[in-house]
Amino acid sequence: MSGTCSSFSPSEEEIGAADLQDTNTNQRKPAGWKAMPFVLGNETFERLASFGLMANFMVYLQSEYHMNQVKAATLLNTWSAASNFAPVIGAYVSDAFIGKFWTIAFGSFSSLLGMIIMTVTALLPQLRPPPCSHEGQLHGQCVGQNKAQLGILIASLCWLSIGTGGIRPCSIPFSVDQFDLTTEEGRKGNNSFYNLYYTTQTIVLLITQTVVVYIQNDISWALGFGIPTLCMLFAIVLFFVGTKVYIYIKPEGSVFAAVAQVFVAAYKKRQLNLPVDEVDGQFYNPPFSRSLLPELHPTRQYSCLNKAALIVGDEVKQDGLCENPWKLCSVQQVEDVKCLINIIPIWLTSVLGFLAMNQQGTFTVAQALKMDLHFGPSIKIPAGSVGVITLIAIAIWLPFYDGVVVAALEKVTKQEGGITLLQRIGIGNLFSILTMLVSGFIETERRLSALSHGGTDGIAPMTVMWLTPQLILIGFSEIFSIVGLIEFYNKQFPEHMRSIGNSLIYLTFSFASYASSTVISVVHDVSARHGSNWLSDDINTSKLDYFYFLIAGISSLNFLFFLFCARRYHYRSSVKLM
Repeated sequence: MSGTCSSFSPSEEEIGAADLQDTNTNQRKPAGWKAMPFVLGNETFERLASFGLMANFMVYLQSEYHMNQVKAATLLNTWSAASNFAPVIGAYVSDAFIGKFWTIAFGSFSSLLGMIIMTVTALLPQLRPPPCSHEGQLHGQCVGQNKAQLGILIASLCWLSIGTGGIRPCSIPFSVDQFDLTTEEGRKGNNSFYNLYYTTQTIVLLITQTVVVYIQNDISWALGFGIPTLCMLFAIVLFFVGTKVYIYIKPEGSVFAAVAQVFVAAYKKRQLNLPVDEVDGQFYNPPFSRSLLPELHPTRQYSCLNKAALIVGDEVKQDGLCENPWKLCSVQQVEDVKCLINIIPIWLTSVLGFLAMNQQGTFTVAQALKMDLHFGPSIKIPAGSVGVITLIAIAIWLPFYDGVVVAALEKVTKQEGGITLLQRIGIGNLFSILTMLVSGFIETERRLSALSHGGTDGIAPMTVMWLTPQLILIGFSEIFSIVGLIEFYNKQFPEHMRSIGNSLIYLTFSFASYASSTVISVVHDVSARHGSNWLSDDINTSKLDYFYFLIAGISSLNFLFFLFCARRYHYRSSVKLM
């Protein structure tokens, strides 16, 4: 397997530099950091809008639309899944048709429209069910939303998902386009950009989990939605102000077609026999268009796909191009597809590995609502802000891990990064299992405390800080799993296919959200039929701890499958430290 993929040698900087050199529309010098306020500002405010909505949306659905927790969690997970799948479509549209700039622009306007509709739902009482007392909500006596009200709400979420699909897959590649990667200054700027990108994302998350949630809970939902809407409007203005300094790269076509061509060509030639000894000229191996990649030779892994590059008759024209790309593919295309096949099993395990993370934005908030939210005599923590504990854990542990733990591990293992990428991902999976086990034990104590206390409001006499252990553990899981997967995809995908690799992160979140919704619905229906609803409207009479233990069991089985796949995976290259 390592022989399959190790031949992709040019660096991302070299390929990016070739892109700039080959683009005849670029007549100006890349502006570098001068373009970043416009591009990065647009991405930052888009995340502020979407994350500001996501952080407290569970509370909004339950308090303003009177949804039970199962329906609210299902809607939230479905919207999250759609938003994380949309970047895959956005990446395809950008690469194949309209380019990154116009994809970002369209996505920005879509996000703005979605935020405007959401703000209007908070402003106009006619767009929400009639108000209901707290007692009525506890006993399920509130009037629910009608079809029109629910339709408007879903329309807002749809526009937000479309906006996410346009902005997120293109903002980083478009930012990289603005650096001249043929110079040392440009390459240094590009490396620093990634650090700034993740820094701004952390700041945005902290703002949404604290300031925005506080405004929504204690001041006004309309103002809490209106502020992100104004930010999105400002982001669009900022983005278009920078049009005179941007570098624009023409779309070169999507890699999806190239992948499909390999399977089609191999199927058409399935009756042919591969030569025993490779002879020059038997396989279609043209020089790469940018003349940076070395000549490749077919590898033996998945050898049936090599038939797609086998030259038969006059399939190659005099100028060296193939007559029909659906009958003859290059060796480069074939080897790219082999790399994709190798990565798919690891990607599949990451879907169920993210189940634990999905619960933190839904049921953890529901737990917090039934706990003492006071921190000291005068401070009341919004339920939607408990996730700040996870962000703090990440902010403290990640620099310590990179600066201290990795250096110590490298001395012992002589391995770049201290441990392999799959080991890092596996550790993240273990933390997710531990998170669900700890969450289950804490929920057992919380429910028993609430029932024994016997308060009419159903709030347990336990501080919300009891949730700290599970929130810290899920932060460790994110550090190892998500960061590990991002690095894994960027290093293991062929360099010219890294945009697809980055899209897999969002696709993982999407499928994980759908999987979470499915598990919630099945558990709710099955447990209700057996007389003990694990996920009833009243969290104090439900069995949420059993649900957490079930997720831990599913994650454990998934971890065993991950180990099976990881043991059979061979890296494109392994770096040893001397």
